[in-house]
Amino acid sequence: MLAKVTSCAVVGLEGAIVEVEVDTGRGLPSLTIVGLPDAAVKESSERVRSAIRNSGFFYPNKRLTVNLAPADLRKEGPAYDLPIAVGILVASEQLTADISSSLFVGELSLDGSVRHVRGILPMVNLAKERNLETVYVPAEDAPEAALIPGVEVIPVESLASLVAHLQGMEPIEPYKPDFNFDEDEAPAYGTDMAHIRGQEHVKRALEVAAAGGHNILMVGPPGAGKTLLARSVPSILPKLTIEEALEVTRIYSVADMLPPGVPLIRHRPFRAPHHTISQAGLVGGGRWPRPGEISLAHHGVLFLDELPEFGMRTLEVLRQPMEDHVVTISRAQGSLTFPANFMLVAAMNPCPCGYFGDPTHECTCSPAMVSRYQKRISGPLLDRIDIHIEVPRVEYEKLADDRLGETSALIRQRVEAARERQRRRFAGTHLTCNADMGPAEVREYCQVDEAGRSLLKAAMRQLAMSARAFHRILKLARTIADLEGSERIETHHLAEAIQYRPRRRA
Repeated sequence: MLAKVTSCAVVGLEGAIVEVEVDTGRGLPSLTIVGLPDAAVKESSERVRSAIRNSGFFYPNKRLTVNLAPADLRKEGPAYDLPIAVGILVASEQLTADISSSLFVGELSLDGSVRHVRGILPMVNLAKERNLETVYVPAEDAPEAALIPGVEVIPVESLASLVAHLQGMEPIEPYKPDFNFDEDEAPAYGTDMAHIRGQEHVKRALEVAAAGGHNILMVGPPGAGKTLLARSVPSILPKLTIEEALEVTRIYSVADMLPPGVPLIRHRPFRAPHHTISQAGLVGGGRWPRPGEISLAHHGVLFLDELPEFGMRTLEVLRQPMEDHVVTISRAQGSLTFPANFMLVAAMNPCPCGYFGDPTHECTCSPAMVSRYQKRISGPLLDRIDIHIEVPRVEYEKLADDRLGETSALIRQRVEAARERQRRRFAGTHLTCNADMGPAEVREYCQVDEAGRSLLKAAMRQLAMSARAFHRILKLARTIADLEGSERIETHHLAEAIQYRPRRRA
């Protein structure tokens, strides 16, 4: 008898329907799986055999052929265990049920219990698009699956309970989502701007960066507070909308990095990879391409500490994602695109010893060492960073001051007000913030008066800025004006934006 069960694969961040066909035939007892399976799928034959027997059913003493269609799509992972087991039970006439409008995913233990699998969110989303009424998922993954409305989610504890449900003997109650997404509810962050002493000009630069989605580089001696300031950035960013939260959750679901008991990510990601990371780890890749750190930082912050210590070739792969907000991974079998709309926050020392230019600590590096150290970061990459800010040593008086500074909540209110102005400005377009503007939008929304043009002309000559730097100054000035609630870009907005451009340090 031939049985057909619908399952799903994950390709990039999208689901792809896989039809599991099980056929019983004459010949020596065996189980053959075809359809480009990987090692984990091939090993499912042993898991399925033990799970069926330990669940109280008999394993057919026949030749079984399992086809995972379409045959030209590579199948990976243990998510096909459950549909294969259901298919074998249907083909051997131990299970009689209408499963034509259902989707099955899950890994089987040897005792028949159903384990967690990755990528549930895109699978259930595809089921909704294909008008499949019911999805059977591991009980552990039911809260994540229930994030997609309009699909009945059945949490499956074991193969035996699933069969009892399908035969109408012991129905399983559909999972009812119990989460309530409140966009006005601010998530708790570990670091608050109020607890950072001094560095008021750096906090201002971070506020401007958060308000417009700009990239920022902090340069200063060891112990000046660069890492602490960077870790406080998510606390001043606007709260995630439900659409953004679902996008981030889908990426973490595919990467199998959702925290236990957290079906929906409600806070903006903060990723801080070590400088020994590879190119594939940063942008994504591998034999089966997975999202990298820049995709895991989507709608959040990518923090690169000790920036010159990263490999030069590794840093150069950031250039295209910083401009396009997507990363495309090409392989012989095809190309996959992952989202990468992140805010880059980088930190570095000015020299190998860290004290070049420090007024109280003597630098032990030679000029050649300082120059060589700073040249580890290419000019094109630096040109794509909008804000360059010096982070000096904090004086004792500020460290010993018991007064708290401005809280992250107050700063976030100003940032959200500026972002709201940008949303109204870019309504009907694909743009979300000032940093996304292209030359056409800069020309339309970043007009300056005669005094502003004179200031820009002088800055272009003295700083030898590129055309990209010219446009980035205008976008920064637009963000500063939005923070101030000004419809026009004034001269002092331009002056502050120019102050954030890099200067020679050696």
